[in-house]
Amino acid sequence: MRLVFAGTPDAAVPSLRVLAASDHDVVAVITRRDAPVGRKRVITPSPVALAAEALAIPAIKTNRLDAAATEQITGLAPDLGVIVAYGGLVREPLLSAPAYGWVNLHFSLLPRWRGAAPVQHALIAGDAVTGAAVFQLVPALDAGDVLGQLEYRIPESETAGDVLAALSAEGAVLLRDVVDAIGAGAAHAVPQSGEPTLAPKLGDDDGRIRWGEMREAVLARIRGVTPEPGAHTTIDGARVKVLAARAAAADAPRLDPGVPILLGRDVVVGTGSEPVALERVQPAGKGPMDAADWWRGRRSTAATARFDT
Repeated sequence: MRLVFAGTPDAAVPSLRVLAASDHDVVAVITRRDAPVGRKRVITPSPVALAAEALAIPAIKTNRLDAAATEQITGLAPDLGVIVAYGGLVREPLLSAPAYGWVNLHFSLLPRWRGAAPVQHALIAGDAVTGAAVFQLVPALDAGDVLGQLEYRIPESETAGDVLAALSAEGAVLLRDVVDAIGAGAAHAVPQSGEPTLAPKLGDDDGRIRWGEMREAVLARIRGVTPEPGAHTTIDGARVKVLAARAAAADAPRLDPGVPILLGRDVVVGTGSEPVALERVQPAGKGPMDAADWWRGRRSTAATARFDT
């Protein structure tokens, strides 16, 4: 089949590469425009744009699938549209333009976690299992019939970034298999069942650590917002990113929420239940460092210091 592929971030690149290596013809890639990246705000093509260039596939760079983009895409006469984390909505008449419509690779077990940040919300909620689903795109948010899915048991040590990387790789193979089945006339669509939950895009406040929560919830939030938007807390008016944390040792003292102590090589912090141990942090304006080294280097290590709750 003739495919058009819409995607933008790193998570979409494995799918593009797998489809480009398949028996199908990816006639164009649709991705968002070049954008400023990093502290120096260097204008940079999206990861999918860079992958398309390496694969010698023409790229349509647009932040909205408007009338002009729709005309350009329909002129390619695609049999199927494929979308993976593009970052924009596909509306009519573009939705119905390909002969087989559009399919979307989504990183959850639908209808759980419909929306822009399914992996992050799954980890924050403490889900033990998540997955990926390929579904038929419809006007309603992530509500189309499911054409294939896979389950992924979340290791306790993995962050949202780790889980997304794994699902991106495994989901790319699932997506190819579904596209193959559509082309062969063998695809089987199953309506979604169960109560939907929503996974809207996370903001900065979602990364704020609530030290009054139970330890499991604190650690789940840290993992769920790593690397984006990033876990953070404040002490003595200074913001600190928390890059890695774990449950404190069983013999660590129980502390009030937000109260830190240095215990060997660990900065142990109280929660609403048992304490956590900070492993890696990044103070404002500095690079990542071991939590203990940061704590020892602080100007104030007064006994009254505590993280904002």
